Amino acid sequence: MKKILAFGDSNTWGLIPGTSPFKRYPWGVRWTSILDGKSDEIRVIEEGLCGRTTVFEDELRAGRKGVATLPIILESQTPLDYAIIMLGTNDCKSVYNVSAHTIGKGIERCLDIVQKYLPVEKILLISPIDLGEDVWRPEKDPEFGTESVATSKKLKEVYRTIADRRGVNFLAASDYAKSSEIDNEHLDDYSHRIFADAVWQKLTETVLMANAA
Repeated sequence: MKKILAFGDSNTWGLIPGTSPFKRYPWGVRWTSILDGKSDEIRVIEEGLCGRTTVFEDELRAGRKGVATLPIILESQTPLDYAIIMLGTNDCKSVYNVSAHTIGKGIERCLDIVQKYLPVEKILLISPIDLGEDVWRPEKDPEFGTESVATSKKLKEVYRTIADRRGVNFLAASDYAKSSEIDNEHLDDYSHRIFADAVWQKLTETVLMANAA
C-alpha cells in the first residue's frame, strides 16, 4: 500500500461552491477520495484546509500558514511514498498584495520542507485552477480583487518553471478543471472528477512508474 499525502487548501478539502457556512463534498465526490479509489494499492491522506496559504499568516484565521503546519503533518504521517502539493489560490488575496513570482517563492519553501522527507521524483507540484473573473464580487469572495484573478492565471508558468528547475513532477490544474460559476473559486463535483482523473494519469505516468523502475 502506497501512502500519498495531498496537501492543499479548500479545493483539496472539498468545499462545496457557494456554501456559507462552508460545507464539504462527501467521500466519493472529492478529488482526493476519487483518486484514492483508483487503486487498492494506494491510500490518499487528505490534508486540505480552507484558507491555507504557502507562507502568509491569516490574521483572522489561525493555522493557515502552510510552511508552519507542513513539517508537523509530514512528521505525523511519515513514512510516506508520495506527496502532492497544491497551494497558491489564497496567496492571491488582496490582503497579501503579492505577485505570482512571490507566491512561487512561497511554494518553494514548501517544497524545501517536503524534500527533507521525499526525493524529487516522488513529489507532484500542482498549480491551482484559475480564479474566475467575478470572484471579487460581494456575493462571492471579496477577499479577492480584480488583480487577484490576473495573479492566479500566472501561477501555472511560475510553478512549471520551479518544477523544471527542481526536478519535481508538475501538473497544472487549470489545464483540466475550472472554478464553479457559483463562486468563481472552487471546483464543482464535475471538476473534482475530471481533476482526479488528470492527477491519476500523471501519477501513473511519472511518480508511480518511476518507483516501478
